[in-house]
Amino acid sequence: MEQKELKEIVNRFDIKGTVNAVKPLGDGLINDTYKVCTEEADKPDYVLQHINNAIFQNVAMLMDNIVAVTSHIRKKLEAAGADDIDRKVLTFVPDKTTGKYYYFNGRTYWRIMLFIPDAVTKTEVTPETSYEVGIAFGNFEAMLADIPVKLGETIPDFHNMEFRLKHLRDAVAENKAGRVDEVKYFLDEIESRADEMCKGERLFREGKLPKRICHCDTKVDNMMFDKDGNVLCVIDLDTVMPNFIFSDFGDFLRSAANTSKEDEPDLAKVNFRLDIFKSFTKGYLESAKVFLTPLEIENLPYATALFPYMQCVRFLADYINGDTYYKIAYPEHNLVRTKAQFKLLQCIEKQFPAMTDFIKTCF
Repeated sequence: MEQKELKEIVNRFDIKGTVNAVKPLGDGLINDTYKVCTEEADKPDYVLQHINNAIFQNVAMLMDNIVAVTSHIRKKLEAAGADDIDRKVLTFVPDKTTGKYYYFNGRTYWRIMLFIPDAVTKTEVTPETSYEVGIAFGNFEAMLADIPVKLGETIPDFHNMEFRLKHLRDAVAENKAGRVDEVKYFLDEIESRADEMCKGERLFREGKLPKRICHCDTKVDNMMFDKDGNVLCVIDLDTVMPNFIFSDFGDFLRSAANTSKEDEPDLAKVNFRLDIFKSFTKGYLESAKVFLTPLEIENLPYATALFPYMQCVRFLADYINGDTYYKIAYPEHNLVRTKAQFKLLQCIEKQFPAMTDFIKTCF
């Protein structure tokens, strides 16, 4: 996009200072992101993002969620007497004309937030970073445990296991690509675990399990660190919505504790790192145990298994459908992904006793 058009979009928002340049920032897969540099030394820089409304179709709800969350966190930080608050919570800027926290130019949606200086993201997963991430995401949930507004689902049924299984069963019934017979082993294994893996939705209907405000995309690079390695704030808030805490707990470990990539063809390389589980769990419980129920804590091993299972279901459904959702690099790619996630699931299941024992030591 041309500088002139980008600057016109930026100037729709109530920013301070004169725009000098708008430069690409990062390599996000969902939203195009730019750094807005201002001319004046005493004025802040900003981050401009194009909101992908093909994925997030209700942009008004999306931004209402985000502003409600960041405003609530800001109030909590102010009440706690925190310093440097603008570096510890994202700050969004409204459209000068409408007052909304997004701008629609007739074709695309945009938003602007303050740029956080002297901050970095990390990608490396270690026991040390996993502990810090656990504390940060647990604290994120804890601060939002009493948010007074009701948030919407920015991606409906995003982590709903019953919904994902229905999608798989529909794929099997249609058998569009004629692949059902070759994957019968995995279908049988999935169905043998289906009742247990859907217990989150079942417990919710029984009134035993609450939905809380969760991030729903927990990973190391979804938080900002200062130059000394201290966590500043959680970022990438598009998926923040009501869900079971299992989402934030299990989704992080699915990728972080995997000894290989999610589409590893050599299954001998796929294993589950109990050291990462212990570090993340220790940090998470230190900050989240103030609001978690005994039932939520008891089911953290279940949450760890849930997400490899869920991805196994999703990859297999796409393979059976003829690879219509996930991008593939070769014809068997989704099947390879299915096998790798199933191997990870099996490794996790073997670690259930060790996980349960470790959780007891955190209290």
